[in-house]
Amino acid sequence: MESYKQEFIEFMVESDVLKFGEFTLKSGRRSPFFMNAGAYVTGSQLMRLGEYYAAAIHEHYGEEFDVLFGPAYKGIPLAVATTIAFAKLYGREIRYCSNRKEIKDHGDTGILLGSKLKDGDRVVIIEDVTTSGKSIEETFPIVKAQGDVRILGLMVSLNRMERGLSGTKSALEEIREKYGFAAHAIVSMQEVVEHLYRRPCQGRIVIDDSIKAAIDEYYKQYGCE
Repeated sequence: MESYKQEFIEFMVESDVLKFGEFTLKSGRRSPFFMNAGAYVTGSQLMRLGEYYAAAIHEHYGEEFDVLFGPAYKGIPLAVATTIAFAKLYGREIRYCSNRKEIKDHGDTGILLGSKLKDGDRVVIIEDVTTSGKSIEETFPIVKAQGDVRILGLMVSLNRMERGLSGTKSALEEIREKYGFAAHAIVSMQEVVEHLYRRPCQGRIVIDDSIKAAIDEYYKQYGCE
C-alpha cells in the first residue's frame, strides 16, 4: 500500500472523521463504521486533506485535466483545498468550479462558483464519499449542461465497498458503468481494515477482533464482489 494511503487512513482516525462502533446510516443500514468529512474543520486539516486528494488524483488522472468540480456543499472546500495542493505539489494550475444550490441572478450570476466551464475542458469531479451514487445523478447534468466538456472521472476519499442502487455492485462500479468514466477513492475499506487491524493508531487499537468481526458480518450482508 502506498505511504500516502497509510498516512491518510491514520489522518481520518486522528481527525475523528472515521469512527468505529455502531451507527445507523441514512439508508437504514446499521454499520460498524462511519465517515463524516464534515469533521475536517481546521486549516491544517484542510491543507493535509487537499494534499491526499491531490496525490490520489495525480496517481489516477495525472496532470492532463483542467478543472476540479466540487458539488455543493461539501465538495466546495474539497475542490478549493485540492487545487491549492495540486499547484503546490505538482506546479500545475488546475481551476476549481462548484455549483450553487440556488441560481444567483445578480453580480456573479449563474449556477457556478469559481471558474466557468468552457468547451474542451477536461473535468475531474471530487466528493467526500458515495454510497448510492445519487449525488452524481444530480452533478452529471449540471456539468454537462455547461458546454462540450469531458468528464474524466470521479475521486472520493473512501470506497465503502458496499452495494449501491442495483443491489449487486458498489456505487463506484455503478457510476463507471452508467456514465462511462472512471471512479476512484483515496482508500477502500479493505485497505483501512488491512492497515488498522490490531495495529495501534493514536495510541490505541482502533480495529480489534470484535470490530473486525462486526465489519466482516456487515459485508456479508451488504458487501459487493
